[in-house]
Formats: sequence, structure tokens, C-alpha cells
Amino acid sequence: MDYSSEVRTMKLSEMYGEYSFNDRTMRERLPNSVYQKMKEIQDNKKNLTLEIAEVVANAMKDWAIEKGATHFTHWFQPLTGLTAEKHDSFISPTPDGRILMEFSGKELIKGEPDASSFPSGGLRATFEARGYTAWDTSSPAFIQDLNGITTLTIPSAFISYRGDALDKKTPLLRSMEAANKATLRVLRALGNTAVKRVYTTVGPEQEYFLVDKAHFSKRPDLQLTGRTVFGSMCAKGQELDDHYFGSIKERVLKFMHELNQELWRLGISAKTQHNEVAPNQFELATIYDTANLSTDKNQLVMKMIKNVAERHDMVALLHEKPFAGVNGSGKHNNWALSTDDGQNLLQPGDNPYENAQFLLFLTSVIKAVDMYAPLLRLSAANSGNDHRLGANEAPPAIISIFLGEQLTDILDTLINGTKHSRAASEIMDIGVSVLPDFPKDMTDRNRTSPFAFTGDKFEFRMVGSSQSIAGPNAILNSSVSAVLNEAADRLEASSDTLEEVKKIIIDFYRDHRRVIFNGNGYSDDWVQEAKKRGLANLTCTVEALPELMRESNAQMLSSLGVFSRAELESRLEIYMESYSKQINIEAGIMIEMARRQIVPAVTSYLDMLISSLSRQRELDLPVIRQQEHITELSRHLEGLIQSMNTLEEKLKTVQDMEDDVIAQAREFRWAICPMMDDLRVHGDALERLTDRTRWPYPSYEELLFGL
Repeated sequence: MDYSSEVRTMKLSEMYGEYSFNDRTMRERLPNSVYQKMKEIQDNKKNLTLEIAEVVANAMKDWAIEKGATHFTHWFQPLTGLTAEKHDSFISPTPDGRILMEFSGKELIKGEPDASSFPSGGLRATFEARGYTAWDTSSPAFIQDLNGITTLTIPSAFISYRGDALDKKTPLLRSMEAANKATLRVLRALGNTAVKRVYTTVGPEQEYFLVDKAHFSKRPDLQLTGRTVFGSMCAKGQELDDHYFGSIKERVLKFMHELNQELWRLGISAKTQHNEVAPNQFELATIYDTANLSTDKNQLVMKMIKNVAERHDMVALLHEKPFAGVNGSGKHNNWALSTDDGQNLLQPGDNPYENAQFLLFLTSVIKAVDMYAPLLRLSAANSGNDHRLGANEAPPAIISIFLGEQLTDILDTLINGTKHSRAASEIMDIGVSVLPDFPKDMTDRNRTSPFAFTGDKFEFRMVGSSQSIAGPNAILNSSVSAVLNEAADRLEASSDTLEEVKKIIIDFYRDHRRVIFNGNGYSDDWVQEAKKRGLANLTCTVEALPELMRESNAQMLSSLGVFSRAELESRLEIYMESYSKQINIEAGIMIEMARRQIVPAVTSYLDMLISSLSRQRELDLPVIRQQEHITELSRHLEGLIQSMNTLEEKLKTVQDMEDDVIAQAREFRWAICPMMDDLRVHGDALERLTDRTRWPYPSYEELLFGL
């Protein structure tokens, strides 16, 4: 949209949520009886009827038309990891040549996009292309505004004609329901009848880079892959830590100001913004919400970051590792369990009952993370994260939990039957003695841990910046649900609830404390220690993804109703194929950049140096060091051409392996990627040896410090 002076001076209270058909708007626009029924539908107390949908659709239409909309769209999240939409107008022609503006309840409830070109992993054939979008009543409709062109947008799930999930949202919604049921079983067994519903809540932190559009337009690798496949690190990177939390440049601050306004109008609570560690790297965090709402909002955050950056002649990079040698970008996924009466079940309480409940849920998460660590690892797996994990503040590929010394000490005393060292006078007797008072920030922050407890939530730090958080949260919700169901089975069968709670806490922690690690996750010692503990170290995507079909994992996910076996098989095929396609594109652009621009540029420069050397020899001038420089340049040029040709030849054979997507993905990882690394070594060396004015691409210095 065009930010006029009127918009700039609009009160935040007036602006916030004006483009969201949220609770306030529903209350204003709907008859009270319909509003109350919609609230019950959103709370899963009643089913949506066509009669209610007709009233809501008419109100949505009138509201959207007042905002200038002529079209509506069901907005969904196919397995590409992006969002998709098909726009339909409100226009309905009349016999006398005029039009009516109509939007029916049927159109609101269900859409029918042609689904044939979306990845399905064999769930349907091309001649079975029909797919349906189904309105997610719990997620508010909103107005998309692209430079004054407004569209009513309806968050939706996407399923096949036969009911298979073709998207990322449907399994997430299923996992949220599984978590609700499992947690309620535990609470009921503990005697809590007040809580009616439990939600998994998420607060994502989004990291991203900004680069000048002029530099971006001269980098084909950034344009096609989101990362630099060539690039020699400049003299200064992030080693001075002077960018982190530093003063935000005026150009970037103007971008952030407009971004915030865009998000606030959509009802997205953008709360925190700051410079991140790497040059031209930034972070935006939003306030917690239910997992599905946070997923929708994060997809919008990523889109708005890109859109607003364009208006400021910048390009936002959401790739996990756009630049070698500096921090990559993640999306820290802060996860908790919350009840409809305001409890955070991961918040330690002030009395014995609350302490016992907290430790029960805490140790249930510990067991879930240990049992289903490979699932959590694969939920954060993609080709970009393969470059990021394990260095520069990104967690390692080994799944472990950071609890901090205090909580670890407390749990250790429970299984050892000893006194708690920090309160020696108190015996740790669950349900009788009060645990030591926990301050909100009872733990330090361990930036090397992929899964850290941070006082009242778990921070899953492994998720990549470009990813939808739907997948990681669906896996996390499911894993914890499976363990909570086990705890509920034991509690429901016990005649002494408090004693059984104590036994469960001790059993869960004793049997799964191998996953607790409070030290430096980057150290080589931890890799060896993790191996001794039997913890998986799935270092790359192609190692992690097959864990999806491991029998214990598939059985858990299917038994909870989160994924069918067919849906799991489809996702394994889709994600493996997506990995291969991404590496294929990156290898292709490397070959193209090397052949069409680097080789000609370096050859021309080398020819100039040789001519100059010849003239200096004629004058009997000293040329030994110049000869060495030319030899080094020539050696890397020859190496570049040889590596390029070898890569191109191998690439053709791997491309022909498409009938076996798993074997092909492994060949891309273990054959093509090392060849790309070899090619980059020569290319980056040539950049350091070549006259800067002759190098065909903007340098890291320009990209990282050019705003």
C-alpha cells in the first residue's frame, strides 16, 4: 500500500487489526446469536453449519468490499512450504447486464483449486487432480493489501478428493487435537475438571538478511537459490560482534517501521526487532499464539518482510545460509502447553500440587524428545539447514535438551532419593514438600542447544529460517502427546495418584536423561559423548528424512491420527525430491556462473597480466613474485574448469536417477555436494586473486556491508 501521511499518523490502536476479521470485528459485524455460535465452533464445541456460514460469509464480504476488495481467496499451505491462493471475484452477473456482489457460505467453507501441479508424493494421479480447501474457522480471515489491491483471504486446510492431507496445516491441526486430548486425560487423572481445552502455543523468532537490490540483481545464485554458491569472505565479518544489537541504520529502520505497520494492520503482534550477529542480518519476533495461528502469522511475516524490503530497494534473504563464513538464519520455535483458563503447564508453581504437575509435564517432554529425536531432527531438515547446523550459533544436528543446573539437580535428587543440594533441609517428596522457589528465568540460555528449557517454555532452535513452522510443531505436538497418553494410562489405572505421579516422573527422567546436556554443543567432545549415550547424529537431510518411515515413528504418528501411512510415504518422497531439485539448481547455477562469467573474466585478467609480465621482462625488471601470482591464478583457473567439467558430467548421470528418489537424493548429497565444494574452492580463490574491478559479481563486502 502507499503510506500516505494520513496512514503514518494513524493511531496504533485504530490501525491494529483493521485488516483482520478477528474477534472484535466478528462481534461488531455478526448478530450476537451467530457470534456466540461461531465462538463455540472455534472452541470445537459445535460443528459449523451452512446456515451459520451464510451469515458469516455475507458479513465478511461487506467488510472486505468496504476495504476495497473485489476478490476473495482460500489461502493454504501446500507441501512446497510456501503459501498458495486462487482468486475469485465477488461479481455475479444479472440478466439485465448488471452485477451483484455475492459470497456464499458454500464458497466460504470450501474451495476447489486445481491441485494437479502441487506435490502429492503419489497420493493421487494427475487425472485425480481435484483438491479441496477447507476454511480453518480458528484462524481469522484477513485482507491482503498489495499496493492498494485488496483481497479477502481465508486461511484454509488443503485436502485431496479422498481426504488425504496435501498441506502442512491439516497435520498440524490434527496434532493440536491430539495434544489437547492427551493433556486433558492427564489433567483429569490429576483431578482437574476445570480445564476444558488445552492449546499448544508458539512464539517464533524470524531471522533474515537484507541486501541492496542492485547487488542482488547481479547475483544469479541469490536470485535462483537464495544463497551465494561462490563468494570469498571479506576482511571483516562478524568477528567484532559490532552488528549484534547495534544501532539500526536509518534505511533499515524505515523498512522495519513500515513492516511493523503492515503486520499490525493484519493483527500480527510484531514485538521485537534488532540487529542479529552477522552483518545485515536481523530478527523479528512476534507474541505467542496457538500453534496454527502462529504458523499462519509466520507465513505472513515472511511474505511481508520480502514485500516491504522490495519497496525500500532491498531484497530479504530467508535462506538458512546465504553467506559462507558468517551466521546462518534460524527460526527459534518457542513452544508451550497452555489451558483455556490461563495456565502454562510448563510454568513451575508455588505449591506441591503445581510442582508435581510441572515436573510431570517436564519429564514427559524429556521422554518425548529422547524417544522421537530423529523425528524432531527431520522436521527441521532441508538443504539450507544442512549448511547452517553445527556452527555460528546454530545448534548441532544431535538432538539434546538443555535444562540448566538447577532443574537437572532437582531431577537427579528425585531418582537418587537424596536431598536437593540447593535446599538441603527439604526432601524432594512429590506432593508433600514444596520445591525450591523457581524464578521465571531459572536457567541461563545455551545457544548451542537445539532444544532448551527457558523458564516456562521450550525453545526449539533447530528450525530453519525459510521453513514453515507447521511441520516441526506437528511433530513436537505428536511426540509429547504420545508420551502424555502413556502417563495418562498409568494414572488412570492407579489407586494412588500422587504416588504414581512420583513414579512416572522418576521413570521418565531415569530412562531418558541421556538426552539432557547442559554443555557446549559445538565441542568435539560432545559428539563423542553423544555417541556413547546412543544419541543419533543425523548430520544431513538425506540421513534424517528416512526416519519418517521407521516403524516406531510411523506407528506413533498414525495411531494419533496425525498422519496416515500413505501421507507419511508421500512426504518422504516429496521432501527427498525437493532436496534433489534444490541441489540440482545450485549445481546448475554454479556451472553457469563459472563457465559464462568467471572463466572469461579471469582469462581476460590473466591475459593482461601475462602481457604486462612479458613487457617487464623485456625491460629486465624483477618479475619472480608476479610470475608466482600468475602461476597461482592459472592453477586455480585450470582447477575451476576441471571441477566444473567433472561436476557437469556427474550431474547428468544423477539427474537420470529420478525413478528412485531416495537413491538420487543420497547421490546428490554424497557425490554432487562434495564436487560443488571443490568447485567453490577454486572459484573463491580466483576472486581473491583477480582484480576487483574485473570480477563479475558483487563481493561479500558489498553484500554484507552495502546498506
